[in-house]
Amino acid sequence: MFTGLSAFPITPVTASGVDERGFSHILSRLTEARVDSVGVLGSTGSYAYLTREQRRRVTIVAKQHAGNIPVMVCVGAVSTDIILHLADDAQAAGADALLLPAVSYQPLRDEEVFSLFETVTRHVSVPVCIYDNPGTTHFTFTDELHGRLSSLEKVHSVKIPGVPDSPSAATERVSALRRHLRPGVAIGVSGDAYAGLGLNAGCEVWYSVCGGLFPLMAKQITEAAIAKDYELVTTLTTRLEPLWALFRKYGGSIRVMSAAAGILGLTDMDCLPRPLQPLPAGAIADISGVMNALELR
Repeated sequence: MFTGLSAFPITPVTASGVDERGFSHILSRLTEARVDSVGVLGSTGSYAYLTREQRRRVTIVAKQHAGNIPVMVCVGAVSTDIILHLADDAQAAGADALLLPAVSYQPLRDEEVFSLFETVTRHVSVPVCIYDNPGTTHFTFTDELHGRLSSLEKVHSVKIPGVPDSPSAATERVSALRRHLRPGVAIGVSGDAYAGLGLNAGCEVWYSVCGGLFPLMAKQITEAAIAKDYELVTTLTTRLEPLWALFRKYGGSIRVMSAAAGILGLTDMDCLPRPLQPLPAGAIADISGVMNALELR
């Protein structure tokens, strides 16, 4: 399952809790597009703001809609005990893989992170993807630690936060990481603005936020990458620079993707978990204008 397009949808949240109807609307777009996998409860999926029961329900709804499309579930939390409970819930709901970040409150040491992954991989029966996202977890993985973690049998992929912004440097970055990893462990690029560079540099999978709402567009990019049409990958991702610019302008992808879901009528316009606030009217108009210009529907 660690190949092609892994679409990461938002989890719409209203004052009454998770908007399962809106979430189902979003999932339907992914299944109709036949994405290669679905990643729920990532950072844009608001895992850090949801209760254990809400996360269990999100996983159940995702599995109900996914059919034969694999579903990966983030089980991130500060406490190892909580992570193990979340992993049990996810597996009981049918998760095909788990996404595991190293979430820190007290700063974590490499040995502590290795022990976390060792404990979780011993406990579970499905593959695990390392979630390397220092912007939210405040822990930075080294290539050496990635290599040690890849020695754990159930570690099947690494989700990296991006690559350098030149083709040669991106290729060297991916190659350097791959030299540390056990053969067969897939490298996946995230940080959508770096998708083209990462895929052309040899990443096997795109862990995609925009693919979680606009899967047909994202699939064009991963299909071009699979065909090794590097020029088309670059053309398609460069065309989306106005979308990447919105992510930078409005403080990350979660606010923009949540607003876009509302613009499309899939969710309420305000579908962010508190304390996150919906964007103001001017920003909504800005996002709508970019969506229209890029024909993101």
